Amino acid sequence: MRMFGLLSLVLALVIVGMLAKKQLATAAAPVLPAVPGAAAPAPGEAPADARTQARQMEKQVKEALDAAAQARKMPDDN
Repeated sequence: MRMFGLLSLVLALVIVGMLAKKQLATAAAPVLPAVPGAAAPAPGEAPADARTQARQMEKQVKEALDAAAQARKMPDDN
């Protein structure tokens, strides 16, 4: 009876270990989300680094805010 309990415990630990290894393997190389409107790198070319993507996103947000501010301008009622 003790052997059955010990084998069950070892089997459970092996399963948990395999699942943990699988989860850590997928979390080790996270995929960065693509910046909308940014050009994708050519095949064989390295993707843009995080700073370049951050600058591109910052530029896009600024342009969107400027466009929204331009659309909201109303003529003065004098």
